[in-house]
Amino acid sequence: MPSSDESDSSVDTREAIMEATFRALSKHGYSDLRMRDIGEELDMSRTLIHYHYDGKHDLISAFLEYIVDKYEGNVEVTEETDPWSELDRRIDQCLFGTELDDEFGHWERMRVYHDLFSQAQHNELYQEILSEHYERLRESIIQVLERGIEEEVFHKVDAEEMSQLITDIIHVARERRISLGQESAPKQARSAIDDYILSSLVKPEFVISSIKQSSNDGN
Repeated sequence: MPSSDESDSSVDTREAIMEATFRALSKHGYSDLRMRDIGEELDMSRTLIHYHYDGKHDLISAFLEYIVDKYEGNVEVTEETDPWSELDRRIDQCLFGTELDDEFGHWERMRVYHDLFSQAQHNELYQEILSEHYERLRESIIQVLERGIEEEVFHKVDAEEMSQLITDIIHVARERRISLGQESAPKQARSAIDDYILSSLVKPEFVISSIKQSSNDGN
């Protein structure tokens, strides 16, 4: 059985390789990426990459799982968080990100993520990993919608269709921002979601109650 020190070392090595992979992808893009490009970004022996991963596709598959795990752990909600606040935070996290404590910003990470997303059509394993992530994201929105309906915060809607619509708007806005350089796309998408989706979803009495609560909290 491996010791705690050995386990910590393995985690640290994986983290270092994953971050080196990110830096290499950010510089070279997926199509031009070579294993030695990742090695040049690694502050330890390059042989560790080949020891842990069987080539580029194996490494990128592991990297996809790594960034998905990081991405999904960024929304902070508790049992006390009301459905409206949770939905609001999840939409904001998808569109604007929660900055991680590292050298790269949200959009730099999203650019790498969407570069790999575009490769899914050519690789079944990438497609499987990204599809699972997409479904977990969609399911998280479905769950908060269903809870809001149950607690009578939201009007009764088809939670699956509403979640699909919100998720698709988010994805297209991110693509516009990343691929077309339209930096206003996330804010425009957020405004459209607020004006045409959430305004018809949330019951007016809950909005009034929330405004009163915020006012009381500020006094």
